[in-house]
Amino acid sequence: MVVRVGVIGTGVMGGHHVRIYSEMENVVLLGISDIDRERVESLAEKYNTAAYTDYRELLNQDLDAVSIAVPTTLHKDIAISAIERGVSVLVEKPIADTVRNADTMIKKAKEKGVKLMVGHIERFNPAIMALKKYIDEKKFGKIVSISATRVGPFEPRIRDVGIIQDLGVHDIDLMSYLYSEKVSEVYASAGSVIHGFEDYASILLRFNNGNAGIIKTNWLTPHKVRKLTVTGTEGIAYVDNIQFSLQIYNGKPEINVKIEKKEPLKNELEHFIECIEKDKDPLVSGEDGRYVLQTALSAIKSYKHGKVIRVMTA
Repeated sequence: MVVRVGVIGTGVMGGHHVRIYSEMENVVLLGISDIDRERVESLAEKYNTAAYTDYRELLNQDLDAVSIAVPTTLHKDIAISAIERGVSVLVEKPIADTVRNADTMIKKAKEKGVKLMVGHIERFNPAIMALKKYIDEKKFGKIVSISATRVGPFEPRIRDVGIIQDLGVHDIDLMSYLYSEKVSEVYASAGSVIHGFEDYASILLRFNNGNAGIIKTNWLTPHKVRKLTVTGTEGIAYVDNIQFSLQIYNGKPEINVKIEKKEPLKNELEHFIECIEKDKDPLVSGEDGRYVLQTALSAIKSYKHGKVIRVMTA
């Protein structure tokens, strides 16, 4: 089966989608779209595909699937346009700007019988994939705490959401995935120094099983850090998501787990295409994306009101 794909939004992330799709076997990149004519035409020439400045023209090209990598506030309208044409959708995180819009996307995808996947890319990080296997095999005993640091310099292109919806969602999703549990309560402290929305945040998560998650994130640190620590009753694990490294201590000498350093986005897009080819459910569903968004919005509500917020997820 040859899967015909397109990419809507060819900024930094969308440009990587274009590059990877162009390299994949059994995938034909029919076209790409962006309102920046110069950029989209340049990329189209580089990767030998068609360029469009109106995404609707791209969606009329008999596509099987499309990646959507545009500002969050535009996710719903573009996704619905694709879904109504019977096109499966991979939308970058967060799934949408509001839970209501996420619900609309999920409902429409079910009605049309197409795939809706959300681009929580860290689940496809080779180090996280290895860590999840160790956790599921109880190599650390019972997991009691997970903490994450996700900091770095500000990206001026991010204007429509703050740090919690842009970066914090990664670790909300990861912790829920690793625990196989959802958040019940959230407390956050955050503020703004250089951005219209919050640009630093500390988030405390309480999960349904009583375990804890702690997230520190900001756009104020001059260097990028993406680290995760998992503490269990019989051991501890340290992950560096940038270096694709996993270190384990469980009563034995330190173990540096051998990790295949494969690009997470390539893993993610290969999975998306496989879901279409084999009619499989995506690892990160629309419902997963909705839950993470709901939790992130609860964290924003928490810091604005200065209180613990009960997370009401469907």
